[in-house]
Order: sequence, then structure tokens, then C-alpha cells
Amino acid sequence: MPRKTLTALIVAVFSGAIGASAHTNQNGLDPRNFDDSTSACVDFFQHADGGWLASNPIPAEYSQWSLDDELRERNLALLRDVLDAAAKNPGETGGITQKIGDFYASALDENAIEAAGYTPIKPDLERVAALKKPADVAALIRAWQHEGRSPLFDLGAESDMKDPNTVIAYATQGGLGLPDRDYYLRDDAKSKALLAQYRAHVARMLKLVDAANADEQAGWIVDLETQLAKASLDRVALREPLNNYHMVSMREADTATPHFPWSAMFKELGRGDVTRFSLSQPKFFAAADKALTTVPVAHWQAYLRWHLVDGAAPALSKAFVDESFDFRGRTLRGMKELKPRWKRAIDATNGALGFAVGEVYVQRTFPPEAKQRAIALVKNLEVALRARLEKLDWMSAETKKSAYAKLETLTPKIGYPDKWRDYSALTIHRDSYFGNVRAATVFEANRQIAKIGKPLDRTEWGMLPQTVNAYYNPLQNEIVFPAAQLQPPYFDAKADDAINYGGIGAVIGHEMLHGFDDEGSQFDAQGNLRDWWTAADRKNFDARTDKLVQQFNAYVPIDDLHINGKLTLGENIADFGGLEVAWDAFKLTAQGKGDEKIENLTPGQRFFLSFAQSWRTQQRPEALRLQVQSNEHAPAKYRVNGPVSNLPQFAASFECKAGQPMARPASDRVDIW
Repeated sequence: MPRKTLTALIVAVFSGAIGASAHTNQNGLDPRNFDDSTSACVDFFQHADGGWLASNPIPAEYSQWSLDDELRERNLALLRDVLDAAAKNPGETGGITQKIGDFYASALDENAIEAAGYTPIKPDLERVAALKKPADVAALIRAWQHEGRSPLFDLGAESDMKDPNTVIAYATQGGLGLPDRDYYLRDDAKSKALLAQYRAHVARMLKLVDAANADEQAGWIVDLETQLAKASLDRVALREPLNNYHMVSMREADTATPHFPWSAMFKELGRGDVTRFSLSQPKFFAAADKALTTVPVAHWQAYLRWHLVDGAAPALSKAFVDESFDFRGRTLRGMKELKPRWKRAIDATNGALGFAVGEVYVQRTFPPEAKQRAIALVKNLEVALRARLEKLDWMSAETKKSAYAKLETLTPKIGYPDKWRDYSALTIHRDSYFGNVRAATVFEANRQIAKIGKPLDRTEWGMLPQTVNAYYNPLQNEIVFPAAQLQPPYFDAKADDAINYGGIGAVIGHEMLHGFDDEGSQFDAQGNLRDWWTAADRKNFDARTDKLVQQFNAYVPIDDLHINGKLTLGENIADFGGLEVAWDAFKLTAQGKGDEKIENLTPGQRFFLSFAQSWRTQQRPEALRLQVQSNEHAPAKYRVNGPVSNLPQFAASFECKAGQPMARPASDRVDIW
């Protein structure tokens, strides 16, 4: 199991359901993607993307198909060339080329992987079998944390929310095999059936390692995970920063969980000097500590055995890979086929040595002039956001002053890091894929552990340059745009401004607005978790955002499942506000100020169509259901129709009439930023 960081919990990420571009001409739009039978004012997502939806079935190995997926496919082809070359000519031992080449080659060596079976994890299975008492269980959990595995809870290093220039350790709730706590707690028929399928999957995986009474053990595991789920915060609660921050001294931590001494764990990590850390969800850790003595050791053995096998499965033989895919890919997400090994090998190499691979990637795809053009675009959106803040009639001058400071200190990271990661301490051999995965896991664990107590390295990136994604980090007040996100059709120097501002401009605006969403707005210009609002301004903000919550609560994407407006609020604020800021920035350009048509489309129409077409998405029902139940991002259709229905600029661009779905009356419109 990979170690998670707190960033995964508190950093809002622009990601997920974006659509693929089968038809794109030199101007960035293609009428074949449209559905002219549907009015833009009735369903803009369908109007902009319906032609594409009708002609782009989802590939068998995907749970959805999207522009992001198409860009990832392009990246995979390029990275395959890079890694094939490195595998054939690894060069000097210990060099980056040798490491990425040998790791990739080992991941492709199916014969060796198949011959090994589950032999690589037999020593760990023996460690589990040797457990006799609760103290032994706690000791093994500590040992596995040192090795970069995260049974029961996650441990990571991140900025102190109250002192962001210093890195501290965060222990956060975890230990579940299903995507979300609610999968264990819902009592509807579909949820009960899925839990039964999960239990059967656990039993089948345990049988692959010759576990006795595997069916009975699977029941113990589900029961224990259900106990942990009941003590876990739900995803809405986890979006509240203070629910991820609970500083304790080492003595207080040991007292809180007497059967799991944290002082012993940090000593085992080689960090006996750590005196305080965040025991982030006290209720969860109290319940886990109690379970160490109330749950039989045999049940804990089953639980640890299962999480060992589940985490190791992708690096083991075909039987493990297939069984894992059958549940996590086919059952949970509706995928029809497993990705071919070469794609999985690239993903694994990125996971282990991603910044080394990224260094080669940017040399091929992202010249310095592209970085400068992207920085200029960011600056234009900053100007537009500043102007929008100045015009707010519901925010006081006092709060605006702090908002300006936050915008002025916002740091954009574009394309790739200024300083590349040092992998010299990671040794890679060609003869063992599992050994390489384990070595990379330990390397990353040690890298994280070493950061605790040190000054924050603000040059570090939390995302690879070859990742099609972007993020905002409230602890560092930074927006990060990897090179892969800044590729056509999102960002195309040959396209007109309407296309770029509706595409990448809306993405940049989205990330900026995360600094001012319901979560990011709790952090100040320096990244401190500090209330910089007047009470009246916060009350006004909450009233306005609650209106957005209610709008999204009303959407029903599949079956009888409503979008959770509170869970998706941060993303919805960023989508809506980001689109407004991108529009304002576009209106500062020559094209935005004019009315010249291109391909019989006005500048405003081209802007909004570019925005909508960046969200073209096909999803399998299983994947859509999973997203609605557990993801902070609303499905793509509603990330288009939701924002535009609140914008009078959209209604004016398409001459929508009062009463049409995409033209909400003024009394119903959301107006935040």
C-alpha cells in the first residue's frame, strides 16, 4: 500500500471527468462534436459535446473516456519510447537511465514475475503468522510503517497548518479496503450486495496465498474494517481542515492510544527526536487502539494478511493481478479489460521514479517559451481576479485587504520543478520487479520521514510533470500546472484567445479560486490556518455558497443518487468562480472586446464552447455511481451546466430566454466571487 500524504486530504485537485477530442480542427473546435438538435440553452453539455458522445465509445480498459485520457494515451506512447530506449541502453550503473530502464524492464518481465508467484511476500506472511498478542500486532504495524506501508492508518510529512514553514508528521485515519467509509455503513440493497462482493473478493485473494479458512477470515476482515469505518470521519468532514489537525505531544499521544505507543514508532522510524505531531482524527485512533485488545489476534492476523496481499497484488503474478482487477476494475468501475502490461509498467515506473522520467518528458514536450506563455496567461487571470475582488459589494474593506494579500503572494508553478528529485539513494536491479517496487516504497518512506521537523522546501512538487492534472496547495498558497496539462487542446499557441481562455484559462482560474473556496479560504496568504475574515463577511460567504450546495444537491446523475452538494462544494466554487475569472480575463483581450465571428460563432460562444468541450466525458454506470458516492468532483455534465446556468454572460452569448434551464432567473442564481 502506498504511503499517503496529508496533501491528498486537504489539497483541492482539478481532475477527473474531462472529455476526449476525436474531432479538433486548427481552430480548436469542430462542429462534428456538437449536437445541434439540443439547444445550448436547454442542456449546454449535450449541445457542446453530444456529437462527440455519440461517436466515442469507451475503450475496454477504461471506466471512462475523456480528453485527459486521450492526453494520457499520447503521453504513454511517448514515455514508452523513452523507457524502451532506457531499458535497451541503461548506461552507467546508478545513473538515472539505468534506474528507469531496469525498473521498467523488470516490470515487463512476465516470466520472472510469474515464476516468483507470491514468494516475494512469504517472509511478510510469516511475520503475520508469528503474531501472538496485541503488542505483537502493534509492533508489526510500526515496522510496516517504517517500510512505507500503511496498515490501519496513514503517516505522512506536510507543512504545519499553524506554522507552514515547518514540516510535521500527520497520522490520519485509514485501514479500509473499500474506497469510502460509507460503503460499509449504507444499508440499501446495492451497497449490501457490493459489500458481499468485496467479502468474496477478499476470500479469493487469501486463497491465492493458501490461507486456511479464507472465507471465515474474510468475514473477520470486513467486520474489523466496519468497526474502523464507524469511527472514521466521512468525506465531507475531512474537507474541514481542523478535522485533519490535532497537535499532541508524544506523551499525550501515548496516553491517547496506550496499546500503540507512538514514541516507540517514531524511534523505530529513526526519529526519536520528534516531540509532537498531528494525531489527526482522535476518535478513529481511540477506536483502533481499543480494537487492538478487543478484537482477537487471529482476526488482526487476517486483516494484516489481507492488506499485505492487496497492496502487493499489482507486483505479483497474474492470478493476483487478475483477481484484483476483477473487483477494483470490473466490479467497482465497470472496466472490461485490464490495461496491457506495458501501460501498467509505465505507471509503476512513474510511481517509483516519476521525476526522473519527467525530466526526459519535459525535454521533449515543453520548451522554455511554452512556460513563459503559460506564466503570462496566469498573470492575466490574476489581474482579472483582483478586479473581481475589488468590485465585491458583500465583502468589507478589511477582509478584502487580506484577500488581496493572498492573491499577491500566490505562487504559480508551471511545467516542471526548478530542482529535480535526487534518486541516488534508491538502488534498482533488473532481476526483481517486486524487489524494485519494495525498494522504491522504502525510499519514499525514508524521504518523507527525513522531512519531519525540517524547514519547508517550497521548490518541491506534489505532482509529476507528465501528469494531466493540476492542483492548489493551501499550505503553500501555490497553484501547480504540470507540463502535460499545458498541451493542446487545453493550451495551444495557434488557437484564438477564446479557445485558450475557455480551455486552460478556466483551469487556471479554477485553481486560483481554490484559494478562496470554502476550504482554501480558511488559510491566509502565508498558508496559515487562520481566520482572516470578519464575522459578517464569513456569514455572507456561507449564505452564498449554501445556495450552490442546494443547486447541486438537486442533480441526480444516476439511479436515485443525488450529488452531495456539500462534498463537492469546493470544486463547484472553483469551477464557477474560475470560469468567471477566465471570462473577465478573456474580455481584456482584443478578441474578447470585439464581436468578430469565427466559423459563424461569436467570441463569447467560442469561449463557452471551448470550456464545455474540455469536459467531454463518457462514463460507465459503475464509475459514475462510484464518483457520485465518494468523489469531491461532480460528474462532468454538471460541472458544465451548473456554472453556465448561473452566468448571465452565457445566457447573453447564446440568447437564452427566461425560463430556459441554462438561464436561471436572477433570484435563483449563485453569486459568490
